[in-house]
Amino acid sequence: MRELVGACKCCNKEIYCLDGFFNGMHTDDKEIFCFDCYETEVKKEEDPQA
Repeated sequence: MRELVGACKCCNKEIYCLDGFFNGMHTDDKEIFCFDCYETEVKKEEDPQA
């Protein structure tokens, strides 16, 4: 089963729930990101000079 959950906050890619598993990441602020954008955001927070 594939159910649309929403869109990535950064790139607007559609994010789905696939067979009961969320295919993305969500933050404490209730924002959702695709895996690629989430990795980029985490790296920016860890090393803002990069």
